[in-house]
Amino acid sequence: ETMPATAAARLKEIRDFALSLPGTQPKSPWPGHDDVAVNDKTFLYLGLHDGEVSVGVKLPVTRAAVLALPKATPMGYGLGKSGWVSIRFEPSAGPPRDTINRWVMESYRVQAPKRLLRALEAAQPWVAAGALPR
Repeated sequence: ETMPATAAARLKEIRDFALSLPGTQPKSPWPGHDDVAVNDKTFLYLGLHDGEVSVGVKLPVTRAAVLALPKATPMGYGLGKSGWVSIRFEPSAGPPRDTINRWVMESYRVQAPKRLLRALEAAQPWVAAGALPR
């Protein structure tokens, strides 16, 4: 799997996937952040720090496994206590696209209204079984 070579391209790829989910919208609370929310609840924090891509997601299921990865830490501002994880990586390396999309999807599931999840799973039944939406 070929990764985008630049941080901007990698951030766009992650953000585009998040924005493809039902009911999502961009949310940029402060400069340098390109976050994504559902029903006005942020489920993805995106940024660039020292040339590295930074992804923040809420992971109630895979949190412990993800925190074992290099450069993965509980998110600051007290968010780590409620399951938020920050992962940083080089744009041309780092986790595979599907892995990041699964984290984004896990975070979306926690923050999205049940009606949006039901609609997504009705339209794409494989999502209910854990597969990624198309």
